[in-house]
Amino acid sequence: QGQPVESGGGSVQAGGSLRLSCAAPGYMYNKYCMGWFRQAPGKEREGVASLESTGWRDYADSVKGRFTISQDTAKNTVYLQMNSLKPEDTAMYFCAGSKRAPRCGFGAGWYDYWGQGTQVTVSS
Repeated sequence: QGQPVESGGGSVQAGGSLRLSCAAPGYMYNKYCMGWFRQAPGKEREGVASLESTGWRDYADSVKGRFTISQDTAKNTVYLQMNSLKPEDTAMYFCAGSKRAPRCGFGAGWYDYWGQGTQVTVSS
């Protein structure tokens, strides 16, 4: 397969919302993990949300209660709904997939199917 394609990034004011989409044609079948990661300038990449093919989900503490990861398997698409955005959420957001992780989570090394990223900028 190719690589996933993210969309939906943009600039919003603090408190606003954005929904990111990740199109992963031909990937979301059988067992898989799909995750959203982000990287701000000068910082390491961090996991934000992870979703297993079964529907199990996990979130970083910094986004719990504000972000929701979901999937539409018919469309081979994963979403990240981001509400109550804060300036510290500003980063490049990447979609990633894994079919070999023993359990879905935020270990970036287990993911080998990465998109190019979409920029999210939150102003105060």
